[in-house]
Amino acid sequence: MSEITLVLKTDVDTLTGYREGVPCLLEIFRQRRISSSIFFSFGPDNSGKALRRIFRRGFVRKMIRTRAPSTYGLRTLLYGTLLPAPPIVPTEPGIFLRSLDEGHDCGVHCWDHVQWQDCLPRLSREEIREDFRKAFDLFEEYSGRRAKSCAAPGWQVTPDSLAVQDELNLDYCSDTRGQGFPFLPRMGKTTFKTLQIPTTLPTLDEIYGREDLPREKIPEYYLSLLKPGLNVHTIHAEMEGRGQAGLFEDLLDRCLEKGVEFRTLSDIALGQTLGKSLPHICAVEPGTLEGRSGTVALQRCSREEEKA
Repeated sequence: MSEITLVLKTDVDTLTGYREGVPCLLEIFRQRRISSSIFFSFGPDNSGKALRRIFRRGFVRKMIRTRAPSTYGLRTLLYGTLLPAPPIVPTEPGIFLRSLDEGHDCGVHCWDHVQWQDCLPRLSREEIREDFRKAFDLFEEYSGRRAKSCAAPGWQVTPDSLAVQDELNLDYCSDTRGQGFPFLPRMGKTTFKTLQIPTTLPTLDEIYGREDLPREKIPEYYLSLLKPGLNVHTIHAEMEGRGQAGLFEDLLDRCLEKGVEFRTLSDIALGQTLGKSLPHICAVEPGTLEGRSGTVALQRCSREEEKA
């Protein structure tokens, strides 16, 4: 067994990512016999409203660095403003069903990606509960079974969102950035019961276009970041499934050559359930990451927990 385990967590944020990126990624995974954990945005694509972040520090720089118009497509950048916001999964449920049929670990990303990422702190618990209900109902309508996992857009959480997740009796969530081991989240004085499995590696949009990191060196850079044990890499259907598909394939092939073992988040959660030790309890706090504008939910652990 390899000392290095890598989970590919795939976020589907937009209609373009869903219709074009997901089929491309499914083929990439099929050719290499890799399973991914894929999280779908089910409701309206309001990507154009994300331009409200223009005054957020680092947002414009990131849009230029990642070549957002070509990455996401011009229509995507107008959805919800000059163009109506189209529903994502309902436009072509077959793509979602194909992901399930091909054995991927599928879960809910959200109902409305932009609303969650930009407005979560202002949403009441009942509004959060309703957003989850709409997405989970569609998941069940199309698949015939209830979703058992979710991953928050933009790694945004609040005590209310974590409380609603607990109500859903999920197997796991992946809402945070962190150190590489599953944990139970604590915010304020409350410890929540749903297992969190954090993303550990930087996303491609956080490093793409850096002056000190040429594009052809990115796969090598990612390999240098892999550590013994669990590594979780969040990819986006809009990037790795479209313009950066070749770069992503290069990374996967190098990982396979290195003997990296690919697992899903569901595998990790099941292993945690079957294990003898209780999961760590770690605080979740907002913090910043290089290459990303705004704040994200970060796993904060004591020295004793980091050593465990």
